[in-house]
Amino acid sequence: MTLPLHHDLYLIAHDPSGRPLVHRSSLELGLAGAVLLELTFGGQVIVARGQAAAARRVTAPTGDPIADGLTGLLGAAPVHVRPLVKRVSAGMYEHVRDVLVTSGVLVRVSGRRMGLLPYTRYRLADISSVVRASSGVRSAVEGWKPPDARCAALCGLVAVLRVERQLYLDVPGGRLVGRLREIAAAGSPVVADLVGVVDTLVGEAAVAVYR
Repeated sequence: MTLPLHHDLYLIAHDPSGRPLVHRSSLELGLAGAVLLELTFGGQVIVARGQAAAARRVTAPTGDPIADGLTGLLGAAPVHVRPLVKRVSAGMYEHVRDVLVTSGVLVRVSGRRMGLLPYTRYRLADISSVVRASSGVRSAVEGWKPPDARCAALCGLVAVLRVERQLYLDVPGGRLVGRLREIAAAGSPVVADLVGVVDTLVGEAAVAVYR
């Protein structure tokens, strides 16, 4: 079963125990960008010149509440992509996690550290989910299969968030990130532009932490 792009990104961005590998605010920006990219691939949203608008033709709901919610925010009048991604990123982490729990991909696990401190984590119900999520990216990097636009987008977002270690490829980190960025840049103008927007916003969020 192929999961939505933002679901795959969420899975890749966590270790097997359910711990995120990147700061939550950065991951939320990546997830928001992934949702918007998926909508452009499906024809529900048009992105051009840094602006996004709902497609003029009538399209059926995707069935994903997060994607359909973003589509509902857009009208025929274009809006700037950067503030849109930043706006919809708020709370995105919990929304995606909860959908994955409801669909059975993640399992909620509670316990106590050292018998005292309570914790809750969300672990994979089946390791095959993250294997499937990363398989296209691995194939693209190793040259087994030419990447389509969706795969190129995931490559770019993995590079931006620096969660490439979850690919378990025998390639030095810097070189792997460079290759992932090359694949994204060659994917399509929309992929390159939206991955670039996420990259800029993640950089701004990182700088803001130290102000």
